[in-house]
Amino acid sequence: MQRRRVWIAVLIFTAVIINYIDRIALSIASKSIAAEYGFTPVEMGYLFSGFLWTYVVCLIPVGLLVEKVGAKRVISGGIALWSAATALTAATAGFASIFAARLVMGASEASSYPASGRVIREWFPEKERGLVTTLLNGGSSAGPAVGAIVTAGLVEYAGWRTSFVLLGALGFVWLAAWLLWYAPPEEASWLSDAERNKILSERNGIGQSSDAEVAPSSLRYLFSQTSVWGLIVTQACLVYTAYLFLTWLPTFLQSTQELSTMNTGYLTAIPYLITVLLSLVIARASDRFLSSGAVRAGKRRNYIAAMACLALLIVAAPFVSNLTELLIVLTLVLTGSTTGAGLNFSLASDLLGNPRDVSRVIAITALGGNFFGLIAPIITGYVVAATGGYQWAFAIAAVLLIFGAIATLTMTRKPIAPEFGSVGNSSKRPTETATA
Repeated sequence: MQRRRVWIAVLIFTAVIINYIDRIALSIASKSIAAEYGFTPVEMGYLFSGFLWTYVVCLIPVGLLVEKVGAKRVISGGIALWSAATALTAATAGFASIFAARLVMGASEASSYPASGRVIREWFPEKERGLVTTLLNGGSSAGPAVGAIVTAGLVEYAGWRTSFVLLGALGFVWLAAWLLWYAPPEEASWLSDAERNKILSERNGIGQSSDAEVAPSSLRYLFSQTSVWGLIVTQACLVYTAYLFLTWLPTFLQSTQELSTMNTGYLTAIPYLITVLLSLVIARASDRFLSSGAVRAGKRRNYIAAMACLALLIVAAPFVSNLTELLIVLTLVLTGSTTGAGLNFSLASDLLGNPRDVSRVIAITALGGNFFGLIAPIITGYVVAATGGYQWAFAIAAVLLIFGAIATLTMTRKPIAPEFGSVGNSSKRPTETATA
């Protein structure tokens, strides 16, 4: 059978890559920018986190907007705005203007995950969602990897302002492809009838009806569900580490290994590139070895807890002096934090009985994750400035990872039924037993 739906996975994967290239660009160019303006570590911490301030505020409104205007329009508008903000960073003249550009970037980047989560639920059978959602989240690793090398080269040879202009232009190239090719599976003319039928019949699980229209659940109802809070807490604890690395890893490598900007770019890329491959293997295993009933009962949580435990290796990073060994540790930490976060989005979709709740629950989950992501670079900046090292900064992340593992194992044990009516046979979704 043809699998043209793979192109939808490629489109949303590359969108997240571009998203994260633009996010990490400031970190890679930070040495040049800090030198030009005389910024302190604390000021850089605020600049690193600036886009998250508006990102977290806009996540839930964007999740609601997806249901009103559709994923295609939300993603289109989002990438157009954040690409423009990236390009306009080149015209900034100091802390205030750079911070303002980051705020605009954050508001528009809030479109990525809620809308893409809806795209995945519409386009992919239940047994493929773990792999595709992790591929989507893998863009958060591939983006920094590609961005680290590309931005480092551009900064070194063309200057940081030119770098931001070219990176902004890349988003508009992707936008043209998206507008040309994307449509829901019911409407995509390039999709074969056989593949369309498979998608429509299996996206809610084999034997589950996909045609029933049920109103999306209210935010009040969703926030009353323990499983939703479990998703939020787990995401927050995993994303703290992911964003600590996204914003401070280049600076950590430069300060502890005495690297040039170009070498920092190469060595930052290595852990992220390997993480993409490892995360896809782990996600594929979660799809392959879990039955349909186990998926809908939330058993993917066991993989998430294991990833949180793997990321605990972060406490060893400040004490490893050998560069090769350090890269191995950093790769395992990134694999644990980013793969766990990606599988947590899959778990959200697994637990939901109503497909129309997906975009808003993923927005809520991302909100929790990115709130902690927002404070990670700021707290790290203060801790590094106060202690002169990274040991305590990484220890804080380790404590949160332990809480994340506990939260996913204890709080996400109950499927989330639709608030209004039922979808297909979703009212008969399996309930969780006492064993995980």
